[in-house]
Amino acid sequence: MSPELPDPGSLARARKSVRPIPASVQRWAKPILRAMSAVNVAVYRLSAGRVGGRFLGGAPVCLVTMRGRKSGKLRTLPLIYVPHGEDVILVASQGGMERHPVWYHNLTADPNVEVQAGGERRMLVARQAGDAEKKALWPVLTAVYPDFEDYQARTDRNIPVFVCSPP
Repeated sequence: MSPELPDPGSLARARKSVRPIPASVQRWAKPILRAMSAVNVAVYRLSAGRVGGRFLGGAPVCLVTMRGRKSGKLRTLPLIYVPHGEDVILVASQGGMERHPVWYHNLTADPNVEVQAGGERRMLVARQAGDAEKKALWPVLTAVYPDFEDYQARTDRNIPVFVCSPP
């Protein structure tokens, strides 16, 4: 039997124990995260993922290159990912902040991405998992990175999960 997502009552109790990120912190944190991401991308590329390929707690990091929704420019981000067969699963958690990350909007506008995991690059197509699929994948995701539970508890938004598959 597979583990279930928490019922709404237990999620409400978890929200009481996990504090939301104040808006003022979100404002100053974003530029810092952007700068740290740029450094991570550069180091990851130079080392083929040997450096910058793991997040705190050991969760795997890949580089995802996508087209900007407004600018049309290619953007590369380091993101925690979960390999799942031939697929790559991404979670648009943004640490449980109140809004979806910008890359969420980029993927919904153009789902074609390049994913670099270690030294391997692949072209994939992203799609947002529906609620039932997310429910089935959630235990797999939290087994790799348990903090996803806190992030979901920290926000009222339904954190999107993307499944990136070969075309």
